[in-house]
Amino acid sequence: MDLETGPFQNHVKKESWKTVLTLAYQSLGVVYGDLSTSPLYVYKSTFAEDIRHSETNEEIFGVLSFVFWTLTLVPLLKYVFIVLRADDNGEGGTFALYSLLCRHARVNSLPNCQVADEELYEYKKDSIGSATNSNFGARLKSTLEKHRVLQRFLLVLALIGTCMVIGDGVLTPAISVFSAVSGLELSMSKEHHKYVEVPVACIILIGLFALQHYGTHRVGFLFAPVVLTWLLCISAIGIYNIVHWNPHVYQALSPYYMYKFLRKTQRGGWMSLGGILLCITGSEAMFADLGHFSQSSIKIAFTSLVYPSLVLAYMGQAAYLSKHHVVDSDYRIGFYVSVPDKLRWPVLVIAILAAVVGSQAIITGTFSIIKQCSALGCFPRVKIVHTSSKIHGQIYIPEINWTLMLLCLAVTVGFRDTKRMGNASGLAVITVMLVTTCLMSLVIVLCWQKSVFLAICFIFFFGTIEALYFTASLIKFLEGAWVPIALSFIFLIIMCVWHFGTLKKYEFDVQNKVSINWLLSLGPSLGIVRVRGIGLVHTELVSGIPAIFSHFVTNLPAFHQVLVFLCIKSVPVPRVKPEERFLVGHIGPREYRLYRCIVRYGYRDVHKDDMEFEKDLVCSIAEYIRSGIKETNGANDDVGKEDNKMTVVGTCSTHTDGIQLSEDDGDIIESASTSEMREIRSPPVIHPRKRVRFIVPESPKIDRGAREELQKLMEAREAGIAYILGHSYMRAKQGSSMVKKLVINYGYEFLRRNCRAPAYPLSVPHASTLEVGMIYHV
Repeated sequence: MDLETGPFQNHVKKESWKTVLTLAYQSLGVVYGDLSTSPLYVYKSTFAEDIRHSETNEEIFGVLSFVFWTLTLVPLLKYVFIVLRADDNGEGGTFALYSLLCRHARVNSLPNCQVADEELYEYKKDSIGSATNSNFGARLKSTLEKHRVLQRFLLVLALIGTCMVIGDGVLTPAISVFSAVSGLELSMSKEHHKYVEVPVACIILIGLFALQHYGTHRVGFLFAPVVLTWLLCISAIGIYNIVHWNPHVYQALSPYYMYKFLRKTQRGGWMSLGGILLCITGSEAMFADLGHFSQSSIKIAFTSLVYPSLVLAYMGQAAYLSKHHVVDSDYRIGFYVSVPDKLRWPVLVIAILAAVVGSQAIITGTFSIIKQCSALGCFPRVKIVHTSSKIHGQIYIPEINWTLMLLCLAVTVGFRDTKRMGNASGLAVITVMLVTTCLMSLVIVLCWQKSVFLAICFIFFFGTIEALYFTASLIKFLEGAWVPIALSFIFLIIMCVWHFGTLKKYEFDVQNKVSINWLLSLGPSLGIVRVRGIGLVHTELVSGIPAIFSHFVTNLPAFHQVLVFLCIKSVPVPRVKPEERFLVGHIGPREYRLYRCIVRYGYRDVHKDDMEFEKDLVCSIAEYIRSGIKETNGANDDVGKEDNKMTVVGTCSTHTDGIQLSEDDGDIIESASTSEMREIRSPPVIHPRKRVRFIVPESPKIDRGAREELQKLMEAREAGIAYILGHSYMRAKQGSSMVKKLVINYGYEFLRRNCRAPAYPLSVPHASTLEVGMIYHV
């Protein structure tokens, strides 16, 4: 059930140069599809309105200089050489940076965190061997940990970046496909073209989103060849245009041409930066998709192929335009006009395929980041379909897919030109980059423990560049830039309402949990009849007894002979190793047969709740009984500290030398005992049913009490498992503010009623489920 043990672990990726080069080739289709298609619309968006192409060529050379240095400073210098190093155990993206900060300073937004979580291998790995914090770093960490306002601001900052990524998931497919299809305008009259361009783009977009449920692995092998062909195509056309039209265009790479450009165009030149900004769309994907590849492969692919191809493509377009100053309409500044006539149709086909690949990458990235948000309690639960059994990152979310499609079609039909689409896309892209810059400056001080001077230099240098582009994009608010702001605002409201409601629900659970001493005072039978079977009480609490259980036992006279309080929670790491999956402990003396089991998953983990999970759960409790019985006996004298005595237990596959669980049908199977293993069987029964047996290692010896406890657990497992689930309704208590009533009574309840049920009960048999309803007044 743990797919993270597959071939995507980082150490596997870095075995050899052959592996690195293979990953570099594969990254072309997944990571660089969006970035590589930017030449389709950069010059067209830049010269759309604010500046004009003149005989002096100062405008076109100035734009080329801006494009070159923007590509060099942001994707190459910032991302390739700096940001890629800030990975969260191999994962990248906005939430990976936030997760990294949460582990180095206690600013985590997850309510049910434990000290035991800090002992996870992935949690500690990045801090091994690090130097002592500087004085400023220590003060900064202390300040963040003391002030809840700063912690909330940090979370909101990460959420803003996430919302802009989702907005980019709407805008990138629209502008990429629309720009690729715009090549048809050179092959037909303008009167006919306007009736063809939008329908063709919409048909392609509908087909793109309709095929998402098949998963990218079915057509993924085509992605890298398509982008590779596209990059070779635009670089070859660029070289042809440079040689044929203006071999001296390389001189425009000098920063001096940026100064001449701004001196001549002034305010118009500054406003045109919103179009130039589009040359770095997709740069964030290098960091966001880091979990699928490795730093070396992404760096090699960008520096050796993507970067040179893009520079040649932009230089080639500038060389062509420097010799063609008479234009009939704005589309003559576009990409296709610089393509030789005989190659336009083949290039058009390749461009459409490359645009689809680039759109696919951002759509998959949107699915991935929403999954991360949902795992960390910042987004309503959605249905997550894993389209590949081998590649954990390839997922499909139906609700998000169709929402993106409708929004994407609305943008395409509503705008109908690359100018306003570019304004919208540019603002989304630069906002994500600004958020990354801010979070990176904190990572430099808190995680890397470098000098604050380096952090200030980083945020000042890159922040100034990005702020310049941000202001140029924001000024186009009424000309399309309002779209990502509106989308981000809607998604941010949803995330904040859900997170606030989730925190309030947990706070209510904590305040109303039942004392363990009260439970133990009922005696070993808990004051009720104990019937055969295992009762799993699902709770968000990591300590104490949930209120739903006391509500249950006061209304029903019987309960199961083995009772497990089960908590399935997320921790701020990408993945939890199977060896560290479970935390198991006793509640009270062992004759009570009360256990607490905490199951931990990372925000990139894949977990399927099926019969295999039940087997792992029972096996982990059995292994805890075998190996931890002495610790538990010592804890009996101080029942209030039961949570401090929990033991880390792995899944069945991780402790092959420990207890193994075997299940078969009613027929008696002869023992396969050897000198190393012996069996504990359940007693014979009259009617046929599933037989359960524990295969216990011969050494070390287990005492009689542990053997009896294992016998009872085995009998209970054989009788079956029942699931007790809480079904809560939240209401703001009397005297609450109007805003709180609006958020809790209407906002959170609307999201709760319309989102998916918790992931754990989805596969629980209905005949084995009992829901306990309660009204929470928060």
